[in-house]
Amino acid sequence: MSLPPPPPGRARRTADVPCDAALDDSELRVARAALAQGRRQPARSLLARTGDDWDRRGHRITVLALDPYSAAWAGEWLGAEPGSADAAALVALAEVRRVLRGKDRPARARAACGRAAALAPADPTPWLGLLMLERALGGRREVVRAFEEVRARHADHHHAHHLMVARLAERRATAGPDPLHEVYDFAHWAAERAPADSPLAVLPVVAHAERYRVLATAGFAPADPAGSAHWRGRPARQALGAAFDWWLEWEQDGHPRRLVDLNYLAHATYCEGRGAEAAALLRRIGEQVTPEPWAYPDRDPRTAFQEACDRTLGR
Repeated sequence: MSLPPPPPGRARRTADVPCDAALDDSELRVARAALAQGRRQPARSLLARTGDDWDRRGHRITVLALDPYSAAWAGEWLGAEPGSADAAALVALAEVRRVLRGKDRPARARAACGRAAALAPADPTPWLGLLMLERALGGRREVVRAFEEVRARHADHHHAHHLMVARLAERRATAGPDPLHEVYDFAHWAAERAPADSPLAVLPVVAHAERYRVLATAGFAPADPAGSAHWRGRPARQALGAAFDWWLEWEQDGHPRRLVDLNYLAHATYCEGRGAEAAALLRRIGEQVTPEPWAYPDRDPRTAFQEACDRTLGR
């Protein structure tokens, strides 16, 4: 649910808005809180209701797996119901999280993903977990294989595409700016072939943001994206225009699946000199703060973007 705009003359203090990976999914919040207390029934019911809405299922299991104790609670659930594909998928993604936190061995997580995939051959979620793991630790062949397995089950899986954009953006990090970098081709290819109502329409903007993250880390771009030419030029304007128009249409239609990174879009809008639109967009994002893994590491982009928009509007 979007928050109301701040009173005239005052900018909303974004630090007061909690960063919750569950976004606006209230049912997920309830199930997550119960699972943290060792009660699995709310999570069990939630995933059963989610069914084969693969994007939403992937998001919900990913968030449930974030808790440090999820692996233990999900393991007990799987022990009680050995044939449960939901429990096995949660175990798999929780094990992936443990590896990414440095608490376990990759082989254990890979095996858990394999067992979950065997229990539900049509479900892309175990392969999403493997993609998360290989995106951080694997080679190119392992990453591509996991991504293709996800796409074979759900061709427009938005989380998997975000992971691939982030991984591709990191290739040739020391080569400097390159308008022909492969990440842009990949993002435009995915956006062009996706259905009209797909969140992949915003992927070209995400590609610009992820590549900027890499260039800034390598010292080829300033820390403040507003001072960079990276967001200017015809390709950036085309990507921005298409994504912004898509988002407005989606929002007006009340589309229920808005689990996409609108912060990047607001940022690009501001950098193209459309400060008023960016400020309005940030307000409408409200509590839908960017979840990992496609947020900038070690910084809150939403706060920086809001402050930049406020400066532009003279607040």
